[in-house]
Amino acid sequence: MAPPLLQLKDIGLTFGGTPLLTGAELSVSPGERVSLIGRNGSGKSTLLRMAARLAEPDRGTVFVQPGALVRYLPQEADFSGFASTRAYVEAGLTPTDDPHVAQHLLEQLGLTGEEDPKHLSGGEVRRASLARVLAPSPDILLLDEPTNHLDLTTIEWLECELESRRAALVIISHDRRFLSNLTRTTVWLDRGATRRLERGFAHFEEWRDALLAEEERAQHKLARKIAAEENWMRYGVTARRKRNMRRVAELQALREAKRTHRGVAGNADITVSAAEASGKLVIEAERISKSYDDRRIVADFSLRVARGDRVGIIGPNGSGKTTLISLLTGAVESDAGTLRLGANVQIGTLTQHRDSLAPETTVAEALTGGAGETVMVNGAPKHVVGYMRDFLFAPEQARTPLSKLSGGERGRLMLAQTFAKPSNLLVLDEPTNDLDMETLDVLEDMLADYPGTVLLISHDRDFLDRLVTSVIAPEGDGRWVEYAGGYSDMLSQRGADLTREARRSEPERSSRPAPERPAPAPKRKLTFKEKHALETLPKTIAELNEGAQSLTARLDDPRFYERDRTAFEQASARLGDLQRQIAAAEELWLELEILREELAAADGR
Repeated sequence: MAPPLLQLKDIGLTFGGTPLLTGAELSVSPGERVSLIGRNGSGKSTLLRMAARLAEPDRGTVFVQPGALVRYLPQEADFSGFASTRAYVEAGLTPTDDPHVAQHLLEQLGLTGEEDPKHLSGGEVRRASLARVLAPSPDILLLDEPTNHLDLTTIEWLECELESRRAALVIISHDRRFLSNLTRTTVWLDRGATRRLERGFAHFEEWRDALLAEEERAQHKLARKIAAEENWMRYGVTARRKRNMRRVAELQALREAKRTHRGVAGNADITVSAAEASGKLVIEAERISKSYDDRRIVADFSLRVARGDRVGIIGPNGSGKTTLISLLTGAVESDAGTLRLGANVQIGTLTQHRDSLAPETTVAEALTGGAGETVMVNGAPKHVVGYMRDFLFAPEQARTPLSKLSGGERGRLMLAQTFAKPSNLLVLDEPTNDLDMETLDVLEDMLADYPGTVLLISHDRDFLDRLVTSVIAPEGDGRWVEYAGGYSDMLSQRGADLTREARRSEPERSSRPAPERPAPAPKRKLTFKEKHALETLPKTIAELNEGAQSLTARLDDPRFYERDRTAFEQASARLGDLQRQIAAAEELWLELEILREELAAADGR
């Protein structure tokens, strides 16, 4: 087996006297695909930053194979000092990389390269960040929530792109289907330590539940053993005659084990303040339409929503999902058609903008509105700290400013705000962003039991399949169609996935004119240099592979590192260079072969 490209051993880290990581480990071999799973706040992002050498542990070792190229995708990108998205992406290239690769990836992701980073939407920021880490073809990709703010078509493009690459992957994500489709190994970070499953994420939840059940049984046995030992200490014949110091010590050890055991963090207790039931008909839209600047966002759309329906709205970023949901709730007036809301409709709204509150506002102030220390939930007052606990906030976080919260904590706080207000129609825009899977499960259960109606914008395919009763999808030129069932049902009925339309900003955002595209290059023949490369590259690739196999055989010797560490590191670096040369040569050969076939087909027409 080849030595790991990346290895973190016995990682320890403490924040403010509280241990965050206690013996965490992560090992990644060439081509391995790892999902890193854990609760919000468990230290997943911190561990990934350590792997990227952007943070240092209090103890433990971080090893990256010499010559291995690592690229890290953070949750929040820093565009400081970059005048355009192209400049930002090109800054991530190595000196030997072709800058045209950066431009190609930007276009693949729906960007031109001329965008000003100051005016990017959340989805555009994510796409530019992905282009930056993908462009240099790294050996290891460390991806922290790569699907956040991406639309469904881009998520599926990213899946295909990552699947086709040789890079090793470590992925943190709340998107179950994304992880199930891509990963082959699962590392669970729980209470500071890691456990490893040599199977993909699809098998994780069953494995986790079995481990937790076994742990619960072990703790029950420990409690019974302590009780038995305490009974012997009080009433045993031997105990009355003399002190048995060995059993006293054993009892102390058992008590210490029970005292220091860190139990599993509880799940959120999400409840929603339900208003008086609405009428049976909640929304009736008849041939509504909306256009901005001669662009049709919604055209001649009709819909009836009954009490208890759960309607999902999907589509590429910029297709008009937010506009459609605003039309259906009466927040935006339509250009044509009629809208009727049913009797006694009370709307609770969750926006996708997690930074809508002032950063200096505290958690308690955000929930109480800055007045008093209680929150009204289902018509009854509840102390803000108790309500915070329902959403997994610690009491000491009551005075924490929002600027100090993680993405997952901000997501839970927005849910807490929304669900405290009485409603019988919930309008949720990307509610799953940044939430851990345990909180997602609770949110799904709560929405399934919610007595009212739900309108939901989401790019989480698994979440849609589990929850909604129908899906509304765009068909182009302002046309929207409702399909019965979830996302998978929509694909079956539609017979095809959503198309990736040319990206344009939502009307609510500042628009920019589309740049003129250069005319396509005229038809041509292969140059002598290209023909020569096509003929000689297979031999070159074979020679490079032979050299790589020879080095791999040397590095597989477990005593090589002990005998000569310098030679081992030199061989590792050389192997990394060879692997990159092989990838570049194969990619060039493939491009030339495709070009040859296209030119041959063009000549034959």
